[in-house]
Amino acid sequence: MKKITLYGIKTCDSVRKARKFMKAHELDCDFVDFRETPVSQEKILNWLKVVSIDILFNKRGTTYRTLKLDKDLTDTQKAQWLAKENMLIKRPVIEYNNQVIVGFDETTYEEIFKE
Repeated sequence: MKKITLYGIKTCDSVRKARKFMKAHELDCDFVDFRETPVSQEKILNWLKVVSIDILFNKRGTTYRTLKLDKDLTDTQKAQWLAKENMLIKRPVIEYNNQVIVGFDETTYEEIFKE
């Protein structure tokens, strides 16, 4: 079994669902709470090689509204904000088998993690 790393925060409903899915399917998963272990700019740039900034950058969350960010941010500026303020990252983010999976979707998970 390849290594699964799940990034998020413990209090996020989507992260809870993802962790519950992993446990229910007996998948060994490392959990990184980015309130305790912030995600680096380098890690974010690596994710962005695999997934679009528009998927990773969460415009629907409280943090985005609170920060009142410019609506016309460039992709580079968005990436910088993700590193500066990890709460702007759409959760969860899962690293698995050279893939980056963003958000919780049970059907997608079942397809990706089937044995």
